[in-house]
This record gives sequence, structure tokens and C-alpha cells, in this order.
Amino acid sequence: MSLTAGIVGLPNVGKSTLFNAITKAGAEMANYPFATIDPNVGMVEVPDSRLARIDEIIPAKKIVHTTFEFTDIAGIVKGASKGEGLGNKFLENIRQVDAIVHVVRAFDDDNITTVTGKVDPLDDIETINLELVLADLDSVNKRYERVEKIARTKDKEALAEFEVLKKIKPVLENGDPVRSIEFDEDEQKIVKGLFLLTAKPVLYVANIAEDAMADPDSDPYYQVVRDYAAKENAEAIGISAKTEEEIAELDDDDKADFLAAEGVAESGLDRLIKASYSLLGLATFFTSGGPETRAWTFKKGMKAPQVAGVIHSDFERGFIRAETVSFSDLDQYGSMQAVREAGRLRSEGKEYQVQDGDIIEFRFNV
Repeated sequence: MSLTAGIVGLPNVGKSTLFNAITKAGAEMANYPFATIDPNVGMVEVPDSRLARIDEIIPAKKIVHTTFEFTDIAGIVKGASKGEGLGNKFLENIRQVDAIVHVVRAFDDDNITTVTGKVDPLDDIETINLELVLADLDSVNKRYERVEKIARTKDKEALAEFEVLKKIKPVLENGDPVRSIEFDEDEQKIVKGLFLLTAKPVLYVANIAEDAMADPDSDPYYQVVRDYAAKENAEAIGISAKTEEEIAELDDDDKADFLAAEGVAESGLDRLIKASYSLLGLATFFTSGGPETRAWTFKKGMKAPQVAGVIHSDFERGFIRAETVSFSDLDQYGSMQAVREAGRLRSEGKEYQVQDGDIIEFRFNV
């Protein structure tokens, strides 16, 4: 399932450093604006401790994690909505991603320049958000006039879209993002077709100093980012991008030792990957035994045949049933035999909504 989160921010806030840490892809980094021009794309494994436990109970030859895609997008500056800097390229690149990981600088370092000449996370956030709002408002205004004319002919589709545009326009004019508006299911389909930047879900990432890693909530810069995100009902996390890049080069044992010395239970990268995964409404199911124990990504709310299609289209086309056990049941009972004896192995049909952590064997016939 190909979904991607775009890493955005002002120049020199640590986007490419963070991307390097995530993917170990060697994205270009430099201490000047626009070091990243074309977006870098990288895949990362989604950390999931359940895989090891499943493999312990149902041994396989190898374990395969599910993956997630991040895109490192060029830095934005004021006026991007009018083409300043790499504005047009930036906006087009961000239209291609499914969610936004908004990185802001939250550390002091005189050796690293800032576009604005100061460290001000709130101003950084508002600069980018305003440019995205202005770009959306321009799109909506152009669409508004065309759809209004068609709606006067009583065309049903145009009337429905015009009502949505009337809902969106004043919100953007007030400087607020489209994601702050509540839409019903039919309206959501229309909004999706408008490809608006501020309709995308967002995760705020404060690039904090290393000495704030153990307790980001005590850092004044992070507090500003966290409180802003809360007003949008968005999530915020604090990560030291430079430190995470260094950690990413360590083997598992050294990484564990480093995190323990820092007083951190989980790496910032693992938290970022999981948060980004969740941001897009993604979940994981498993297949197990034989050649491999494997994690697969699906969209929450998908029914069993659709989820079967994640593995192969033939599985969906010839779907019969899904032999299913939850991870929690397998973990509790400790063997498939015990799961069966407890009556916890389920045979699910076409209307079953797959749950995160389901371990499934699909029955199909083509």
C-alpha cells in the first residue's frame, strides 16, 4: 500500500538530517537554503515488536516488517504561495504526499543559520501554514467561480461541490486550515478531489537539543510546538534530529545502550515512524509460518477481501474466508493449538473489518 508522508519546514530546520536518520539514504545536507531541491524519497521499516513474538510461537524462516515511505521536500520561505524561492515546486511536491510531517527548529546553535535570523518555532509554523492556506485559497477561489456557474443550472454534482466550497472559503480567508473543518462522508469525497494542501493530516516535529531528549515537555521551545498542535487537534513529538542520525548508525546493542544512557525508552525515530503511520489511519495485519512471518499495511476500516488484495489481487478476487486470530489471543494462549481449543480462532467472511494485529490465513479460489 503506497502512502507517503512529506517532511516539510523552513530551510535549515533539520529536515534532511531527520530524513537521513530515518532512511540512512544519504540525502544531501548543507548549511544554506535550498540544499534540497528535488524531493528525496526513502522507505523505512515500521518497528513492531509483535513480529518477534509471533515468530517465537509460529516459527518461520525469516521476519519481514511492513514499510512506510517518507519524502524530504525542499524548504519553504515566505511568499512561496506566490512563487518565491522554490514555492511552486514545493507546493507541487507537497500535493503528491498523503500527510505532512512539519519540522520546526527548537534548538539554539550559532553555527547553523536561520532564514529569519532567530529561533522561533511558532513563527516558523505560522509562516508555512499561512503559505499553504494562501495557496489553497487561490485554488478554491478559482474553482468557486467555475462551479458557481454550473450550480446555477441545478447540476447535482456542482451543487454539492459548491456547498463544500462555501464551507471552505471563509475558513481559509480566516487563515485556518481545511483540516479544521468537520465534513460528512459525502463532503469528504468532494474535499479529497480538490487536492487541498491544508486538508492533509499533519504531525508537528520539534527538532530539539540532545539534552532535551529525555524530557521534551520541559523544553520551552517544544512546549510552544506542543501547545500549537493541541489547538489543531494534531500530535507533536520532540526529536533531536542530529542525535537520531548518529543513533541510526549504531547496531542494536549499542543503540540500546545509548538510549539507556540518555534516559530514553524508545528512539525518536521509532516514535516518528509510528506516529506518521497512525496519522494516515494505517494499521497492520500479519501472515505467519512457513517461509516468513510478515507484517502488512492496510487502511483502518477495510474489509477482509480488500485486505486480502493487499497481498495479491487473486486473493481478493477469489476470496472465500479469512481464518483469523488476534495477536493478543495468540500471545495469551501461546500456541495455535491452545487458541483453537479456547475457541479463539475465527472464520471471518466478506463483511469483516480487519483489526490491527489480526493474524490471518486467507482462503481463496480463482
